[in-house]
Amino acid sequence: MNEFTAFLKNRRKVNLAMAAINIVVFIVLEIIGDTSSAPFMLEHGASYAPLVLEGQYWRLFTSMFLHFGFEHLAYNMFSLIFLGDIVETVMGPVRYLIIYLGGGLCGNIVSVLLSMKTGKYAVAAGASGAIFACMGAFLYFALRNRRGFGRGNLQRLGMMVLLMIMQSLVDKGVDNAAHMGGLAAGFILAALLWHPKKRQIRRIDSVSSGQ
Repeated sequence: MNEFTAFLKNRRKVNLAMAAINIVVFIVLEIIGDTSSAPFMLEHGASYAPLVLEGQYWRLFTSMFLHFGFEHLAYNMFSLIFLGDIVETVMGPVRYLIIYLGGGLCGNIVSVLLSMKTGKYAVAAGASGAIFACMGAFLYFALRNRRGFGRGNLQRLGMMVLLMIMQSLVDKGVDNAAHMGGLAAGFILAALLWHPKKRQIRRIDSVSSGQ
């Protein structure tokens, strides 16, 4: 218990709050219904392109905090705790929140636009668009600080991004458009928001090495 408490204390507060909101929402919905049911999730805020296009734009936001079952939640929260902490450490809480929410929204918008183009509609939910936005921001940090980050670390990060993309393509029922939209949005938002001094750039080294 002490180890778990210490772990929580060492986490960045806004990122931890985002994870907590996702978990609380999941628990509440699981108590009152079935989070694996598409109709139930749709009723409680999941995204569905035809409804969004009818004017229910709020679904682009609410769907970011919904998850289809425990495995979906667990995988996303594990990824968020790691990536979100890094982004918040480097950029600070406000800019991290802009990347998380902005990247997630952009990912959902890309998903809806692609659905319009293909005519294939599905109920969508999950924080993965926002998590891929954090990945995009992290990738920007690394590229901006190539020397300090190290070639080996940069290659490992590139491999991690590639593996996440490949997993998205292989897994059935995954919203790849939201992932790629979030990744691109996170990268662009980091480029717009992060204008570090040399001392700030060096902080990435300690963050990425876990010091």
